[in-house]
Amino acid sequence: MTSRPRHSLILGTLGCSAMLACLPASADVDPQQLLNQFESTFGKFEGYRRSGAKGICAVGEFVGSAEGRALSVSSAFSGKPVPVTVRFSVGGANPRAADNTKSQRNLALQFNLPGGELWQMGNISAPVFGAATPEQFLGRLQSLQPDPATKAADPAKVKAFADANPEVLLQGKYFASQPVPASFGSVNYWGVHTFGFVNGQGDKQLGKWTFEPVAGTQGLSDEEAKAKGPSFLFDDLRQRVAAGNVAFDFKLQLAQPGDRIDSVVHPLPEDRRKVTLGRLTIKSVSADGGGDCLAITYVPTVLPKGVEASPDPMLFARAAPYGVGLGRRLAEGAKQ
Repeated sequence: MTSRPRHSLILGTLGCSAMLACLPASADVDPQQLLNQFESTFGKFEGYRRSGAKGICAVGEFVGSAEGRALSVSSAFSGKPVPVTVRFSVGGANPRAADNTKSQRNLALQFNLPGGELWQMGNISAPVFGAATPEQFLGRLQSLQPDPATKAADPAKVKAFADANPEVLLQGKYFASQPVPASFGSVNYWGVHTFGFVNGQGDKQLGKWTFEPVAGTQGLSDEEAKAKGPSFLFDDLRQRVAAGNVAFDFKLQLAQPGDRIDSVVHPLPEDRRKVTLGRLTIKSVSADGGGDCLAITYVPTVLPKGVEASPDPMLFARAAPYGVGLGRRLAEGAKQ
């Protein structure tokens, strides 16, 4: 008989960067419909990702900690260097998005583990996602769709939907409260979803993770951001990595019984303890729009042994639209 994990957490009431999100298998929202709506709302840019279109590949190395090994049997935490395929990007569907605005930054990772095992994740520069459910996300996109005549969204529709769905404003309020990040390497990245970490005794610890820059966060004043111009992040990243100055501590905030662990719009309480699972160091950055990350979709349910998904419908919803988006990009000629 399998023993019940000693530290398994009792799940709260079930409910439900921007990374393109999410449909659970049981939802009425079809992946094709979601992608079509994304294109209708934000424009179609052939060959590019429908979200996080402006990006760059990088190569990283991860070394797990003793704290990581205590929580999970995953080989990611062995203490030996693990190669990581990295993609940094600016949020949104426009491959010419401005770098000097208060918008989302993304850190997508693929840990290339021994034996061909993979661990993929998409991390965003906000502690919450932009909608609580797939249906709500689709509704938000529909409310923002430009009117053909005015080329702008109808303010009344936008307000009505937001008034009825206040969760869709949380992420935007967070970004508005923060400075423009000075670099891809100087901002926190949240995993947003909850995951379970299982050790050799079968004990499970639930938590939400963050990648925190070792050198600390750094923002720009409004004047500094304006002076930087709309396209500085890629060159800045190359310079910082060449100088050996881009690394992140992989930290897990530990959930406690009764915490809400099934929602991307509810962070864990701030007083929850954090442990450091290891360090990610960025080793090199692509010189152009190519690189190994070009066709990786970074589906966050691609998990290694010792790490498990939580009952978050937004988490399980990502794979289908990601796959549809990749198919469209490849048919169009994939671009970075």
